[in-house]
Amino acid sequence: MKKEIFLSMVMALSLVFTSVPARAQLENLKENLGKLAEDPLGAVQKTSLSDVEIGQGLKEALKVGITKAVKSVSKAGGYFDNTDIKIPLPEQLQTVDSALRKIGMTKYTDDFVLSMNRAAESAAPSALDIFLDALAAMTIEDVRKVYGGGDTASTEYFKGKTLNRLAEAFRPAVDEALKTYDVTDKYNHLVEKYETIPFAGSVKSLSPDEYVVEKALDGLFFVLGQQETKIRRDPAARVTDILKKVFE
Repeated sequence: MKKEIFLSMVMALSLVFTSVPARAQLENLKENLGKLAEDPLGAVQKTSLSDVEIGQGLKEALKVGITKAVKSVSKAGGYFDNTDIKIPLPEQLQTVDSALRKIGMTKYTDDFVLSMNRAAESAAPSALDIFLDALAAMTIEDVRKVYGGGDTASTEYFKGKTLNRLAEAFRPAVDEALKTYDVTDKYNHLVEKYETIPFAGSVKSLSPDEYVVEKALDGLFFVLGQQETKIRRDPAARVTDILKKVFE
């Protein structure tokens, strides 16, 4: 074991002094010796990866994750049958739901919930190109920042950088899907049936389109995070050579 550690240190020193300017050698030396103390062989392996390789690996991981995530939520039941991301009845309609269930009118709330999830599933494919464009724009600095992070570091970074733009671009697809699945009409029917109940009171206003966009994107990022975690943890999920090299 001592021999292996010594050889690892020699390799690390060689990499440091042949790959950086003289002024930065001491700083890099301290950093790499610190890594060696914790994981001698692992530190050498990671030091030997270039920024280009890390960038390729991380972007490939996100590309694989994005494609699988979008495909997963776009299929029939992608949202509705997935308890982790199923779009629920909005909180402000819980009283409406409770009142209608007491008089046997659960159909109206159930239809509304199903229509929202179907709309999200129908709109989801429009996110793919937006995701991939944002992925292509990632810089080496961005890559360095998230490469050593947690299981969903890339997903969280990606969400922070693209969520507003995604929501704006996602909205037309959601609006079209809302029309296709009569989501707004089903919402209006739900409210109308509730208001026929004596002393039911008023219903807090709701914008179905904004609600579906928000929840649909939350679900998409959740599934993307699952895919990233799988690639980082499960060797079987690393389907290309660069993924195997960067995440081994």
